[in-house]
Amino acid sequence: MTKAVQRITLSPSRDIPFNKLVLSQSNVRRVKAGVSIEQLAESIAQRTLLQSLSVRAVVDADGHETGMFEVPAGGRRYRALELLVKQKRMSKTQAVPCVVREGGVAADDSVAENDERVGLHPLDQFRAFQTLRDLGMSEEDIAARHFVNPAIVKQRLRLASVSPKLHEVYAEDGMTLEQLMAFSVTADHARQEQVWENVSRSGYDEPYQIRRLLTENTVRGSDRRAQFVGLDAYQHAGGGVLRDLFEHDDGGWLQDVVLLDRLVTEKLKAEAETIATEGWKWISVAVEFSYGHTEGLREIEGKPVDLSPEEQATIDALNAEQAKLETDYQDADELPDEIDQRLGEIEAALAAFENRPMLYDPTEIARAGVFISIDSEGRLSVDRGYVRPEDEVPATDCEVGQDAGALSTEGQEEDASVQRTVIAVAGSAPDAEEDDEDAARPLPDRLVTELTAHRTLALRDALAENPAIAFQAVLHNFVLTAFYRFASSGSCLEIGLRTPNFPTQAPGLRESVSAKAVEARHEAWKARLPKSENDLWDALTALDGGSQASLFAHCASFAVNAVYEPANRYNQGRVSAHGVRTRLDQADVLARAVGLNMVQAGWRPTVDNYLGRVTKPRILEAVREAKGEPSAQLIDHLKKAAMAKEAERLLDGSGWLPEPLRLVDPDAAPVGQEGEAGPLPEFLADDEDLENAGDDDPQQLDAAE
Repeated sequence: MTKAVQRITLSPSRDIPFNKLVLSQSNVRRVKAGVSIEQLAESIAQRTLLQSLSVRAVVDADGHETGMFEVPAGGRRYRALELLVKQKRMSKTQAVPCVVREGGVAADDSVAENDERVGLHPLDQFRAFQTLRDLGMSEEDIAARHFVNPAIVKQRLRLASVSPKLHEVYAEDGMTLEQLMAFSVTADHARQEQVWENVSRSGYDEPYQIRRLLTENTVRGSDRRAQFVGLDAYQHAGGGVLRDLFEHDDGGWLQDVVLLDRLVTEKLKAEAETIATEGWKWISVAVEFSYGHTEGLREIEGKPVDLSPEEQATIDALNAEQAKLETDYQDADELPDEIDQRLGEIEAALAAFENRPMLYDPTEIARAGVFISIDSEGRLSVDRGYVRPEDEVPATDCEVGQDAGALSTEGQEEDASVQRTVIAVAGSAPDAEEDDEDAARPLPDRLVTELTAHRTLALRDALAENPAIAFQAVLHNFVLTAFYRFASSGSCLEIGLRTPNFPTQAPGLRESVSAKAVEARHEAWKARLPKSENDLWDALTALDGGSQASLFAHCASFAVNAVYEPANRYNQGRVSAHGVRTRLDQADVLARAVGLNMVQAGWRPTVDNYLGRVTKPRILEAVREAKGEPSAQLIDHLKKAAMAKEAERLLDGSGWLPEPLRLVDPDAAPVGQEGEAGPLPEFLADDEDLENAGDDDPQQLDAAE
């Protein structure tokens, strides 16, 4: 016999005047959480009461109903209604929909109502906000009605715009909310789905990795070009910007790189045309000039524009205010924000006066030129007053009239080449995938040249910091020239003093730690030396021995040339046909002598300077050497562009160096310590048969790379 199913009976509902309701002591909610009473009251005012109160009749000592009802479940709604009555927005006798409970335990009702409540899944909220937006509500209206910040609404709407396929993955717990946020960087659903397919299979799916893949063909808003043009101008020209609403994005990502480069070029040319009216013979324009681009040019002397009485009074007032603030707060552990800000403003204002315009001799202007570029902060950089060797002969009136104030065709062609080179390095196409499988393929000549350019600059800096080694290096060069018939052409120290130029611009060379150190040292010495060469001898005589040694080391460092040059293999092979060490070998010896460490010199592998320029097997080899096989396996499935970017992250801080930046014998002890001359280098002590070598035969020299 089948057992009868027990049927349930739902509690009846009825409308009860508010003044007949009281809050029950059985309500278990004691801690405030979620929407405030004030916000809930506003919601009820806008939408009426969306959920009935659960009530029980209040009885007297004899068990008779008193006509009052207590509220064990729905206490916050009761408080919100109570607030509306106090605000005179609702009558105290307003009927309130209630469910009248009988039997059971009041506290159990309260616990059950709160425990069984399930909040919206985030995806449901995203879609609900999108529905409200589609119905015509503004973001501000939605925020006001749901008591959230408008920025939260923008974020939710952005998440609602992600591909529906990825929404389904998220709904089934196939990805985290943070991953979904990362996909919201772009509105391209096809690209989102493509990236998810790649990262979900590889497990390489951290939010930052997803953002990288989605923005790999864009330019950061913090890029010097974007800063120079300005985001508003770029967008006004029709350029699109990807923004991350969930993390600080440094201005976002500019999508139209071609448009950005065109705007940069147009603005630089406009600036050049304005400066051309000053009468300069030539103006060279580039986004970024190569390191040492002013080598071989004479810098003309200018005189700062005199300060007006008003400007001098302003400077005096700023200095007085600065001194007073520093005195008033000299004992403070930390400056108040407003004081710190004011001191910064004063320093900026004083710096502006120091960088005032220069006045030049008109006859010098007529044969000199200007370099116009963009500095690392995206500001216009104008470097006036350089004379080329061919312009040293005074120009005729006809020539001056023809050339002054005009951009030279030759300069424009050269600058266009420099600019293309700078831009191409940042956005160059990856090597063909089919070539990446050749693990034994040698490094490209240009890349080796760029890497050794970094090494040459670092070696110059290191040599200048080691006066004793610098003396010995120059002495070594002299000995090679005077006593060893075939060795003089193989020295890495080009004494003349001729400063060798870098044949190509390596990415980041101009702003490297070594470049800044060399430039700072040079400017410091320039300030100490007399302006007239006629006074130089007496000035040098007045220096003490240590200062002379430091200046000697600084000057000698400019002769260093350890750059690999594909077109000049004659003196670069490891050993010549006569058994003589060649220029790059001598550079290794010098590097060991000064204790050169390219990691300490600030070089690290990046996509631009190495990883994006070599084959995939070489990228994996680098990661394997630095981090081990497991790390290499993490990225071996990626496309080359993504592999290079992830390798950059993995190698950061590892101290890994490519072969051209390593010492041939890294375990060799330095020849001497800083400030002390060590024993003679090995190549001076051991190569006793050099003087017996025959004449050089270029055909027999080793041209190995």
